[in-house]
Amino acid sequence: RQFLRSFSQKHSFAMLADAIHGLSDLRVLLVGDAIIDEYCYCASLNKSAKSHLVATQYLDEESFAGGSFAVANHLSGLCRQVHLVCLLGQEDSREEFIRDLLRENVDAKFFYREDGPTTIKRRYIQQHQNQKLFEVNYINDRPLKEACQAEIARHLEAVIGDYDLVLVSDFGHGLMSPVLTRILETRARFMAVNAQINAANSGYNLITKFNRADYICLDESEARLATQDRFGDIEDTARRLAAQLKTKNLIVTLGKKGSVGIDKTGGINHTPIFSSKVVDTVGAGDAFFAFIAPCFAAKLPQEVVSFIGNAVGSLAVQIVCNREPVKSVDLIKFITRLLK
Repeated sequence: RQFLRSFSQKHSFAMLADAIHGLSDLRVLLVGDAIIDEYCYCASLNKSAKSHLVATQYLDEESFAGGSFAVANHLSGLCRQVHLVCLLGQEDSREEFIRDLLRENVDAKFFYREDGPTTIKRRYIQQHQNQKLFEVNYINDRPLKEACQAEIARHLEAVIGDYDLVLVSDFGHGLMSPVLTRILETRARFMAVNAQINAANSGYNLITKFNRADYICLDESEARLATQDRFGDIEDTARRLAAQLKTKNLIVTLGKKGSVGIDKTGGINHTPIFSSKVVDTVGAGDAFFAFIAPCFAAKLPQEVVSFIGNAVGSLAVQIVCNREPVKSVDLIKFITRLLK
């Protein structure tokens, strides 16, 4: 409440609403890993008589467009023109399902690897409390063959000049090779990067693989692994990482502790969370990144950007996985309630 009182004295609702609406003319190129999230809902039965496990009963299942698809759908509500470049698998592409879930103003260009499926992350959920029991990944994240990589590179070089902003949603699942990374770094007018660490990439997908970005978004564990600093003050960690990567803006999300941001002057910004109800945290970071990157590209001040990002995160954690994107109209309504 103290933060919101102070913030509302500096920034009016009208200014924030105008800033959000003003992002619509940005032309966005999104490059990222393709992920389909599957939730298999179960009910716990009892311990198996012959092994050390709890048996469950299948109830229902649901599939979501995750990864870069989710980021694209979030962006589609902010920006009129979104071009998505990602990699599907020929063995089980799920292309029809994906195209059905992408929003109308997302122009998708798919490439295909011959040696694997489109990445699927199947989570088994105890339905009563929405608790995740375990996860099975269907994935081939080995480096791309040269022919496929060259095809993607030619497309990126041909179109990148048409876009105001390039977002890289890197889950470490095989798309972002050094060749493609260098093309984006050297040709993008404004480049925003989210390099995630997850169970599938085992900590090998560090942000330090990038040499340049205008905005970087990480969570605390990703920032600490990149700096090999497990216990240090997170402000110092974030400041060192921003200096190392020569980025103009870096935000580290801290879960229930909110976020900490570093701007190009080295200034620190702390923003709390605004959520009182958490349904599912899967996909919240993607929503945060999708809304924040255009804000920085539009040169909004970091205090405003962090506020918008944490408001988006508060809405995203109330949505099961990526069932639907955060809508800008819902964001503006939520900001109205916060600043009253």
